[in-house]
Order: sequence, then C-alpha cells, then structure tokens
Amino acid sequence: MPFLTQLADVARRTGSPVTEVAGWKTRGHGPQPEVQGIVCHHTAGPAGGGDYPSLAVVRDGRPGLDGPLSHFGLGRSGTIYVIAAGRCWHNAPSTSPRHDNSSSIGIEAENDGRQPWPQAQKDAYVRLCAELCREFGLPASRVKAHREVNTSKPDPHSIDMNDFRKAVEALLEGGEESELSWTEKIVKDLPVIRPGDDNYDVKTVRGCLFARGHVPSAAYTGIPEGLQGWLESTQCDSGLVELIRGFQRAKGLDEDGSVGPKTWPSLLRV
Repeated sequence: MPFLTQLADVARRTGSPVTEVAGWKTRGHGPQPEVQGIVCHHTAGPAGGGDYPSLAVVRDGRPGLDGPLSHFGLGRSGTIYVIAAGRCWHNAPSTSPRHDNSSSIGIEAENDGRQPWPQAQKDAYVRLCAELCREFGLPASRVKAHREVNTSKPDPHSIDMNDFRKAVEALLEGGEESELSWTEKIVKDLPVIRPGDDNYDVKTVRGCLFARGHVPSAAYTGIPEGLQGWLESTQCDSGLVELIRGFQRAKGLDEDGSVGPKTWPSLLRV
C-alpha cells in the first residue's frame, strides 16, 4: 500500500473542519503497509488552551521516539488535522496484529487525560472513524482504544468504546443520517465560523443574529450605511464575536465565539 494521500478527502467527508499540515502527503516512516484497524488515542498534552497544542509533538516526535506519531490529530473544536500519510509510531507493542504500526491508522485527540471531551470533538471522533472504516472496508469492531490493544496505555480516557463503536456502526449503516430532517442535514454541512474568518457565511451569521434580536443598535452605529453595512460585512471581527458569545450565553451554549454544530441550530432554529 502506498502513502495514503486520500486521507484529507476522507476527513472532509465527516463535515468537520480539516487542516492539512504542511508536508503530510510524504510524511511517515515509509509507506503505510496496510490498514486493518483504527486506534484511538488522547495526546496527554497541555491542559491549557488552544485547539491542538500537541501538533508539533505528534508531527515531529519527542526524545526517544521520532515523529510522526499519528496519522491524524483531533482538536478540541472538532477540527481534524491531517498529519501523515505514511506509517506512524502510534502503537507498540500491540496486542493485536491488526492494530500495530504497520497495519493501523492512529488518531491523537487533544486531551490531557482528565479533561471533559467537548461535544464537537466527540462527534468528529466518531465521524472520522466511520469514514475511515468506510474508506478501507473495515467493520466498526476494528475501531479500538489504545488501551484495548496495548496493555500499558490508558487512552482515550473515559470514552466507553462499546458505545463509541455503536455510534460508528450507526453511521456506517446510515441510521443516523436517515433520521435527520432536511434542515438538520443542512446544518450538519455548514462550516464552522471562527474569529477572524472572512467569507459569505459570516453574513448568514450576522443576519441570523439580527433576526433573533441579538444585535443592538450600538453594534452598527457609526458604520457606513448603518445596519445594511453591518449586515453585508463578511468579516468575523471582534464585535461580531462578542455578539456570538452573548447569543451563546443566552442559549446556554459554550461561549467560544465560534459558530459550529452546536450554535448553528439555535441561530437557524432547526
């Protein structure tokens, strides 16, 4: 099997944001010999902020273990980082011949080993595993926690892998997708809007906030063309971020200032 240069396309099928880490298509300890399983990890990285602060370690390695250490990284926001297309040192010694470095794909999800899992990250984890199973013709039973195939490892912490595999299997069977309404399917495919973004989807966010009564006149006072100018802006600037946070606070959502799978439904009233 050659380098797995289709991995970014597989990740995009999840509907989650995808970041291709520079050089990923040729990164690896040689080509990936085969894909017979998927191994789920947590990074045990920094407890502080940031979406994926463990990127450098997973990409480049650490003393005594050269990188790459995993094919994928998974940020706290649910962003999927495509890190390597070749073999990675993510599970050795393995208790399963289908889940060693030469026969499996590794996913390193950002978590210090004690933190709660953000829902967006958990959802992306399941969807990524499902799409990898679909791509390589694997059953959900081939998705394993690191601790299930390596007796010295505890990760990923607190995730019930039986429930996790059931969720993967439901996606493979199309059960979850078939139960979605057409509006829910639209929401699932919408991009994540983050501070600093500049695109036409930002205008949708502005229009929804105004329609929901979460744009005070002070937000557009002094702006050329007033409210119309504010609504037409494609920039997710600091003022808009604060309005998003206020909306999230009012709806009992995480106040991260981004509009993703948990905020879009409330904005669109799905």
